[in-house]
Amino acid sequence: MQTTLVLLLVVAACAYAAEAPRPQVTDTALEDALNDKRFIQRQLKCALGEAPCDPIGKRLKTLAPLVLRGACPQCSPQETKQIQRTLSYVQRNYPQQWAKIVRQYAG
Repeated sequence: MQTTLVLLLVVAACAYAAEAPRPQVTDTALEDALNDKRFIQRQLKCALGEAPCDPIGKRLKTLAPLVLRGACPQCSPQETKQIQRTLSYVQRNYPQQWAKIVRQYAG
């Protein structure tokens, strides 16, 4: 359940880095995405249905129910590590939005 937003943000970091489909996300690209507050807030609002979604947000919303159910068969060990890092970041820096997302997608 907790890895939902993390996986979503890792996917967003992939798109943010503008690499080929299903690229390896470098730690630098993930850090850049996490440090871009406007980007993070835009994706959080999309996930919560509070704002329109860009293509990244649409992909995130598609993955959310899968990740909340603990299903991420396509995640590599590196993605799992990055998911944990992102989870920690979002919980620390966006606790209210995190709580809303968990409530919204847990059901």
